[in-house]
Amino acid sequence: MTMSNIRGMRGFLASSIGVTCAAALMLPLTPSAVAANTRPAPTAEAATTAGDRPAPGHTESLPLEPLNRTRATPAAPEQGLPPKDVRRFSLIGVVWDNPDTELHGRVQVRTRATATGAWSDWQDVETHNADHAADPYTAERASGRVRGATAPLWVGDSDGVEVRVKAEPSETAALPTLPTGLRLELVDPGEEAPQPRPVTSRADAPANNLTADTAAASAVNAELAPLGALEIPALTAEQTRSELLTVGGADLTAEQQARPYIGPRPRIVTRRGWGANESWRERKFVYTKKVKAAFVHHTASGNGYTCSQAPSVIRGIYRYHVMSMGWRDIGYNFVVDKCGNLYEGRAGGVAKPVLGAHTLGFNTHSMGIALLGSHATSKPSAAAVKAVARLTAWKLGLFGANPRGKTYLKSGGSNLYAKGRNVRLNVISGHRDGYATECPGWQMYRKLGSTRSKAAELQGR
Repeated sequence: MTMSNIRGMRGFLASSIGVTCAAALMLPLTPSAVAANTRPAPTAEAATTAGDRPAPGHTESLPLEPLNRTRATPAAPEQGLPPKDVRRFSLIGVVWDNPDTELHGRVQVRTRATATGAWSDWQDVETHNADHAADPYTAERASGRVRGATAPLWVGDSDGVEVRVKAEPSETAALPTLPTGLRLELVDPGEEAPQPRPVTSRADAPANNLTADTAAASAVNAELAPLGALEIPALTAEQTRSELLTVGGADLTAEQQARPYIGPRPRIVTRRGWGANESWRERKFVYTKKVKAAFVHHTASGNGYTCSQAPSVIRGIYRYHVMSMGWRDIGYNFVVDKCGNLYEGRAGGVAKPVLGAHTLGFNTHSMGIALLGSHATSKPSAAAVKAVARLTAWKLGLFGANPRGKTYLKSGGSNLYAKGRNVRLNVISGHRDGYATECPGWQMYRKLGSTRSKAAELQGR
């Protein structure tokens, strides 16, 4: 791939990976070029043990039942399931037929721990998840496979479940109603596969049991790490600036050559590092032209995980996004755990402008960074907040964006801004700045000012 393939990208982003995996690495320049040659949506049992793929997980999908059918005059529709033995799972969510229908109501679950047999207290599941989605009118949104869904909730290793969903009044409905086709999704993310040694060349890939899809997902990071690498190593500020000047110096202005504003590259765990099964996603990578802004999110999946479990939580969310919700890949471009570890999200290359499905209406020319957890009332860890600053200082610096600055993005249509409107936003924004939502939670949102300052400082501004 040459610089002419991706207009507006800095020179160092050009890649030399086009000699192999050609079908998997055809890179469309704009979101509109994505429709052709995509993989059919996988079934819930699509994961199989092969090569370096993770050991198979599964998704058990259970239709919800009316809970108040015997009441003469129920106050509001209620659906759910009584206590039930199920296959082992660790992540839970509720989906329904129409992605444009919002669930106005309360979703609560109780789960039984596999290790102890004890039932948890009732836990609330975040219902407003429509705002984490592909933009309207894109091929991903119009695929016919997308469903409405709650946020996923991480509950740990469990083998029993009880759920209740109760409708509540809304501004758009005279009587409380529930969406049609409500189903409970119980996700087992599968075990992380043993990782063979890092690969140094494509010829080495078969010996390390890399599938074509895994090799393709790794090859787009080839300028940053060896093929098959489990992580992209951190660089010092000087090394990062040197890399930028060496590879892309001819495309930089005199001022940028004298003092490029870019933060040191942070360590990033690759998709292979967290155990992504690359057979689940669609094959092609989809790009926007540039990255002008970063939207910060939380996954609303709960804080009850350990950092050693973070790869499992990410695999669970990935499976939920693709298998249960019908997306082409995990929606976020990056994920950050409570220990400050950074993870590659949607496939396509961490240094490239990969089109995500994270901020409805504003996915073009932006990236989505999700803190793994819930931060409406719980403060994010200092390590996670620092990781967001490090990531934005580097990635925004690749595209010349000032973390303290503002930029304009054209809305693709959200509940705050009509389609086509040019909206002035902070270069580092919270999800709620583009869509009326609680995300990324007030406790994280209030940290964005200091995050902008730290990211700018890391860029040398």
